[in-house]
Amino acid sequence: MADRRHRRASRLKGPLVTQDAMFRTLYFDDLKVGMRETIRKTVQNEDVIGFAELSGDHNPIHLSEHFARKTRFGGRIVHGLYTASLISGVIGMRLPGPGAVYISQTLNFLGPVKIGDVIDVAVEVVELTEKGRRVRLRCECRVGDQIVLEGEGVLSVPPTPKSRHATE
Repeated sequence: MADRRHRRASRLKGPLVTQDAMFRTLYFDDLKVGMRETIRKTVQNEDVIGFAELSGDHNPIHLSEHFARKTRFGGRIVHGLYTASLISGVIGMRLPGPGAVYISQTLNFLGPVKIGDVIDVAVEVVELTEKGRRVRLRCECRVGDQIVLEGEGVLSVPPTPKSRHATE
C-alpha cells in the first residue's frame, strides 16, 4: 500500500499525506475555544480550470490571461469560492472534522488570489454553544501577510459517542 501511495504522490504536487494524517474527528466535548487548525495550499492552474468545470463559472477573469491582463488585477485570479472551499476542507477534515455540518458561513473577500500563490487557511474555535452542539469558527485565508478572505462559520458537531464515554 505504501508503495502505491508513493507512486501516486510522485505524480501529485505537494507533500504525501497518509490516510491517518488526513483527518481527525473531534466531537463537541473535545472542542475548546482557541483551538486552531491551518493548512497550506499552492494554487495550480489545473485547480482553477477544474473549479471552473465543477462550478460552471467560466468567467474569463479566471481562465483567459489575455482578458484578465486588461482588468484591475493585471492577470488571472482564482475564483473566490475556490479559496473559500479550502476553508470547508479544513472544517470537514481537521477541525472539527468528519461529521461536522455547516449551518452558515460568512465570507469577506479582501484581496485577489493568483495562480501560483500559496494560501494559508486557518480556522479557530471562538464560541461553543451546548444547545444544538454549535461551534462558531473564525476563518481566514492569507497569501503571505495579506488576508485575502475572512469570515465566520457556524457548524453543528456530533456528540461524543456513548461507547467512548464508557471507556473514559
